[in-house]
Amino acid sequence: MLKFLFKGLIRDRSRSLLPVIVVMMGVMITVLLQSYMTGALGDSIETTANFTTGHVKVMTRAYSKNMSQLPIDLAIMNVDTLKKSLQTRFPAIDGTERIQFGGMLDAPDQNGETRAQGNVAGIGIDMLNSTREIDRMNLSSNLVSGKFPVTKGEIMVSDELFRKMKLKIGDEVTLISGSMYGEMSMYNFRISGTLKFGIPYLDRGTIIADIADVQAALNMENAAGEILGFFKNQYYNNQTATTIAKAFNAGEDTNDEFAPVMLPLCDMNGMGYIVAYSENIQGIILLIFIIAMSIVLWNAGLIGGLRRYGEFGLRLAIGESKNEIYRTMIAEAFLIGVIGTIFGVILGLFLSWLLQKYGFNVGEMMKDSTILMPTVLRARITAASYYIGFIPGILSTVIGAMLAGIGIYKRQTANLFKELES
Repeated sequence: MLKFLFKGLIRDRSRSLLPVIVVMMGVMITVLLQSYMTGALGDSIETTANFTTGHVKVMTRAYSKNMSQLPIDLAIMNVDTLKKSLQTRFPAIDGTERIQFGGMLDAPDQNGETRAQGNVAGIGIDMLNSTREIDRMNLSSNLVSGKFPVTKGEIMVSDELFRKMKLKIGDEVTLISGSMYGEMSMYNFRISGTLKFGIPYLDRGTIIADIADVQAALNMENAAGEILGFFKNQYYNNQTATTIAKAFNAGEDTNDEFAPVMLPLCDMNGMGYIVAYSENIQGIILLIFIIAMSIVLWNAGLIGGLRRYGEFGLRLAIGESKNEIYRTMIAEAFLIGVIGTIFGVILGLFLSWLLQKYGFNVGEMMKDSTILMPTVLRARITAASYYIGFIPGILSTVIGAMLAGIGIYKRQTANLFKELES
């Protein structure tokens, strides 16, 4: 039967061409939009994780309650022991310690007197032992001048701060901040390079130094404000992160304010909404396109049905029942949905691949943005991209045919005969 219907659709293109094109375009947009939203939202989540939250973050309970204030006096002690324990208990997590701090950068003149000062927000990361953190934060693409630190005592500063303070590569500057124990600390650095992030609040006054230098500057020997955990070779998975955090916290003392606590990304920086939205975006896209395409194909079916009333009259005249005609209409719609979906998926995947490889630069539109997200938005082809188009492509076509075919039952056989005679 399907083979017979398929031949009929091929030979009578007026019955199949428009519906196939509608299905193909709808499926193409569904696949492209799903890939784009997955990539754009995923990249925003990953950028936030790489810079501030990690996929999971370990800190003291007291620190977690005042996280926005970056209270280094509530930092984790014996961080090397805790990091080894974390990697032993959760081998899927790659842990790295970080220190986020605030302070003032002082630039002296040739006489040693203050020439310029600027408020700074600093990040201490592992820069001398490996390039893993540099790659994770994508700092190489943000390098404007100079180079990354290769010896102790070197520091990176934002390009905007660098120009505002009229500094030069190799200049010596002094970081004035507070130590972990509350006293004032001053530590000399030499500028090795400058960075431009493209995000205003980072460009205004960010400095990045090796974590060993920051520990020495802030009197934080074997201590760190946070341990960020990242899933090895994979993107953020909310369910896995939440499970790991619960398992970690179950074995810790809830009464000790300096006991470590682990939070998943969704519980930090208001990221819960974005994570929930990214998880439900596929269902939202499917629902929109199933409804929209069903309405379009319903109308197309009604128009086609008016032209085919003569055919229906002939089929009734030779003894075919209305139920059989209705079933063949649905079978035809199924074939049209399959054909249109296959071409739509292929075209959608091709466009998604182009957007994944080359991306879409929104840097000019984000000049004044305060949101941590990449300036080049890319699609991401996932396993769902290969099958998600079949759901609206086939389902909406069948629903549209079912709605349009109801008219067969409302028509009287006598009227169909009259239309056949005319």
